[in-house]
Amino acid sequence: MTGERSLPVSRVSDSRDAPPLRWGIMGPGWIAARFTESVQAHTRQVIAAIGSRSLDRSEVFAGKHGIAEAFGSYEELAASDVDIIYVATPHNFHYEAALMALDAGKHVLVEKPIGINREQAAGIASRAAGAGLFAAEAMWTFFLPKFDVIRQVLDAGMLGELTTVFAEYGEHFDRSHRIFDPALAGGPLLDLGTYPLALITSILGEPDRLMALGEPHESGVNAQLSAVMSFAGGRQAVMNTQLYNFTPTSATIVGTEASLTIDGPFNMPGGFTVRFPDGTRLAYEEPVGGHFEGLHFEAAAVARAIAEGQLEVPQRPLAESVRTMAVADAIRNQLGIVFPGESPSTRSR
Repeated sequence: MTGERSLPVSRVSDSRDAPPLRWGIMGPGWIAARFTESVQAHTRQVIAAIGSRSLDRSEVFAGKHGIAEAFGSYEELAASDVDIIYVATPHNFHYEAALMALDAGKHVLVEKPIGINREQAAGIASRAAGAGLFAAEAMWTFFLPKFDVIRQVLDAGMLGELTTVFAEYGEHFDRSHRIFDPALAGGPLLDLGTYPLALITSILGEPDRLMALGEPHESGVNAQLSAVMSFAGGRQAVMNTQLYNFTPTSATIVGTEASLTIDGPFNMPGGFTVRFPDGTRLAYEEPVGGHFEGLHFEAAAVARAIAEGQLEVPQRPLAESVRTMAVADAIRNQLGIVFPGESPSTRSR
């Protein structure tokens, strides 16, 4: 009976319950500041050190956020007495920074995307496994309470057989933003597109066929791209990402029994609705928020995993991070997008 339908309850614990770790941050940029603010406000984690290639930048960041140590190099930070390093450098330095931290015996949480291609993602996963250290991609969306409920809905089969996923993300940026810099692996794919692509590949896996369209920007980066994908069993997905202006940033998961639509922006705290053909609707409500309200969940989940001796987190297993980058590679190969330091052999397709 329709009256018996109900949504599960989020299993995400209070972030303050997570055992504290000493964190070091590589790269004092915008996302590092948002992460620090959220973690300091909502958890017992200790942001103990900040490292940059500029001591002045590190000291300014440390002073603003009350961080005890500031270093003028990533090497000094990696050698310090922190437990884990959050890599928040520009995209094309994630790989080098993560390996430096791992080689220094530190666990790592690497800001998304975990690397600029599949080879780098797999390399981080392999190095961490070989060292017996924790590693994860900071795809913060998947750590939000609403995504725990969505995961339960999917696992329970409430939507029936999954058929389609639609996901998109567009945003406006000032022309001075690094997203327009080819030297920093700019363009929307790694900044915005990782969200819809990660959602699609987390739910449906790796496509067996993919068709991509893209348009260049005058700056030399990609301006927007769209991809249509097919998966085993006839399932399909459609994604778009672009840097021209804001979009609803919507996502819908379609099944034979019901559809689940996540309120936009789907990658941030908020609600979702499950709709059934008979008109029944189940609404999950979560306060709308942004990075300040949401980034702390990933830090808490990582701290719990490390305290329990785990080398990964179930919310974003390394294999899923590698898979997402493999599909991003496939899209770029069709569009001829090459990032700094790459050659054709460093991409999976």
